[in-house]
Amino acid sequence: MVVRLIVAFTLMALCVTIHAAGIAGALRRVRRMALSVQTFWSSLGLFIGLAVWIVVLHLSEIAVWAWAFVRGGALVDMPTALYFSAVTYTTTGYGDIVLPPPWRLDGGVEALTGILMCGWSTGFFFAIVNRLYGARPSALAS
Repeated sequence: MVVRLIVAFTLMALCVTIHAAGIAGALRRVRRMALSVQTFWSSLGLFIGLAVWIVVLHLSEIAVWAWAFVRGGALVDMPTALYFSAVTYTTTGYGDIVLPPPWRLDGGVEALTGILMCGWSTGFFFAIVNRLYGARPSALAS
Protein backbone atom coordinates (compact mmCIF):
# COMPACT_ATOMS: atom_id res chain seq x y z
CA MET A 1 0.00 0.00 0.00
CA VAL A 2 2.86 2.38 0.76
CA VAL A 3 4.34 1.81 -2.69
CA ARG A 4 0.97 2.53 -4.31
CA LEU A 5 0.70 5.79 -2.35
CA ILE A 6 4.22 6.82 -3.38
CA VAL A 7 3.34 6.15 -7.03
CA ALA A 8 0.04 8.03 -6.69
CA PHE A 9 1.69 11.05 -5.05
CA THR A 10 4.39 11.05 -7.72
CA LEU A 11 1.67 11.16 -10.41
CA MET A 12 -0.07 13.93 -8.46
CA ALA A 13 3.20 15.90 -8.33
CA LEU A 14 3.62 15.45 -12.08
CA CYS A 15 0.09 16.79 -12.62
CA VAL A 16 0.82 19.80 -10.40
CA THR A 17 4.00 20.42 -12.43
CA ILE A 18 2.10 20.24 -15.73
CA HIS A 19 -0.59 22.53 -14.39
CA ALA A 20 1.85 25.06 -12.92
CA ALA A 21 3.83 25.28 -16.15
CA GLY A 22 0.65 25.56 -18.22
CA ILE A 23 -0.91 28.22 -16.01
CA ALA A 24 2.35 30.21 -15.92
CA GLY A 25 2.52 30.11 -19.73
CA ALA A 26 -1.11 31.15 -20.03
CA LEU A 27 -0.56 34.01 -17.59
CA ARG A 28 2.37 35.33 -19.64
CA ARG A 29 0.24 35.19 -22.79
CA VAL A 30 -2.77 36.84 -21.15
CA ARG A 31 -0.57 39.67 -19.83
CA ARG A 32 0.66 40.34 -23.39
CA MET A 33 -2.85 40.19 -24.83
CA ALA A 34 -4.65 42.12 -22.06
CA LEU A 35 -3.88 45.53 -23.53
CA SER A 36 -5.45 44.61 -26.87
CA VAL A 37 -8.67 43.30 -25.27
CA GLN A 38 -10.99 46.22 -25.90
CA THR A 39 -14.11 44.74 -27.44
CA PHE A 40 -16.53 41.96 -26.61
CA TRP A 41 -15.17 39.84 -29.46
CA SER A 42 -11.53 40.20 -28.47
CA SER A 43 -12.31 39.33 -24.86
CA LEU A 44 -14.45 36.41 -26.02
CA GLY A 45 -11.54 35.14 -28.11
CA LEU A 46 -9.24 35.44 -25.11
CA PHE A 47 -11.63 33.50 -22.86
CA ILE A 48 -12.22 30.77 -25.43
CA GLY A 49 -8.49 30.36 -25.96
CA LEU A 50 -7.91 30.26 -22.22
CA ALA A 51 -10.67 27.68 -21.71
CA VAL A 52 -9.29 25.48 -24.48
CA TRP A 53 -5.79 25.71 -23.00
CA ILE A 54 -7.05 24.77 -19.53
CA VAL A 55 -8.91 21.76 -20.94
CA VAL A 56 -5.72 20.70 -22.78
CA LEU A 57 -3.84 20.85 -19.46
CA HIS A 58 -6.47 18.67 -17.78
CA LEU A 59 -6.46 16.18 -20.67
CA SER A 60 -2.66 15.98 -20.40
CA GLU A 61 -2.95 15.19 -16.71
CA ILE A 62 -5.64 12.58 -17.39
CA ALA A 63 -3.29 11.00 -19.96
CA VAL A 64 -0.51 10.79 -17.35
CA TRP A 65 -2.76 8.79 -15.02
CA ALA A 66 -4.00 6.63 -17.90
CA TRP A 67 -0.44 5.85 -18.98
CA ALA A 68 0.44 4.79 -15.42
CA PHE A 69 -2.59 2.50 -15.22
CA VAL A 70 -1.68 0.78 -18.50
CA ARG A 71 2.05 0.66 -17.73
CA GLY A 72 1.38 -0.87 -14.33
CA GLY A 73 -1.05 -3.44 -15.71
CA ALA A 74 -4.10 -2.09 -13.87
CA LEU A 75 -6.01 -1.49 -17.12
CA VAL A 76 -5.70 -3.34 -20.40
CA ASP A 77 -5.29 -0.59 -23.00
CA MET A 78 -4.91 3.15 -23.44
CA PRO A 79 -8.47 3.93 -24.66
CA THR A 80 -9.95 2.17 -21.62
CA ALA A 81 -7.46 3.86 -19.32
CA LEU A 82 -8.14 7.31 -20.80
CA TYR A 83 -11.87 6.82 -20.34
CA PHE A 84 -11.44 5.56 -16.77
CA SER A 85 -9.05 8.41 -15.91
CA ALA A 86 -11.33 11.07 -17.38
CA VAL A 87 -14.29 9.73 -15.41
CA THR A 88 -12.20 9.49 -12.24
CA TYR A 89 -10.30 12.81 -12.57
CA THR A 90 -13.55 14.70 -13.10
CA THR A 91 -15.16 12.74 -10.24
CA THR A 92 -18.00 11.65 -12.51
CA GLY A 93 -17.44 8.08 -11.36
CA TYR A 94 -19.68 5.96 -13.57
CA GLY A 95 -18.27 2.76 -12.08
CA ASP A 96 -18.49 0.77 -15.30
CA ILE A 97 -14.71 0.25 -15.21
CA VAL A 98 -12.92 -0.29 -11.91
CA LEU A 99 -9.32 -0.72 -10.92
CA PRO A 100 -8.05 -3.99 -9.44
CA PRO A 101 -8.09 -3.93 -5.62
CA PRO A 102 -4.38 -3.06 -5.13
CA TRP A 103 -4.83 0.02 -7.36
CA ARG A 104 -8.04 1.45 -5.94
CA LEU A 105 -6.31 3.95 -3.69
CA ASP A 106 -4.62 5.37 -6.81
CA GLY A 107 -8.06 6.07 -8.24
CA GLY A 108 -8.98 8.03 -5.13
CA VAL A 109 -5.79 10.08 -5.32
CA GLU A 110 -6.49 10.77 -9.01
CA ALA A 111 -9.97 12.05 -8.10
CA LEU A 112 -8.54 14.30 -5.38
CA THR A 113 -5.92 15.55 -7.82
CA GLY A 114 -8.63 16.34 -10.37
CA ILE A 115 -10.63 18.29 -7.78
CA LEU A 116 -7.55 20.33 -6.86
CA MET A 117 -6.52 21.01 -10.45
CA CYS A 118 -10.07 21.97 -11.49
CA GLY A 119 -10.29 24.31 -8.50
CA TRP A 120 -6.95 25.86 -9.46
CA SER A 121 -8.18 26.34 -13.03
CA THR A 122 -11.41 27.94 -11.82
CA GLY A 123 -9.49 30.30 -9.56
CA PHE A 124 -7.14 31.22 -12.38
CA PHE A 125 -9.99 31.87 -14.81
CA PHE A 126 -11.78 34.00 -12.20
CA ALA A 127 -8.60 35.99 -11.52
CA ILE A 128 -8.20 36.76 -15.24
CA VAL A 129 -11.81 37.88 -15.57
CA ASN A 130 -11.48 39.96 -12.42
CA ARG A 131 -8.31 41.67 -13.67
CA LEU A 132 -9.83 42.47 -17.04
CA TYR A 133 -13.25 43.57 -15.81
CA GLY A 134 -12.88 44.13 -12.08
CA ALA A 135 -14.03 47.38 -10.52
CA ARG A 136 -11.35 50.05 -10.55
CA PRO A 137 -11.07 52.49 -7.62
CA SER A 138 -11.77 55.48 -9.89
CA ALA A 139 -14.95 53.85 -11.15
CA LEU A 140 -16.12 53.29 -7.60
CA ALA A 141 -15.62 56.96 -6.65
CA SER A 142 -17.93 58.18 -9.42
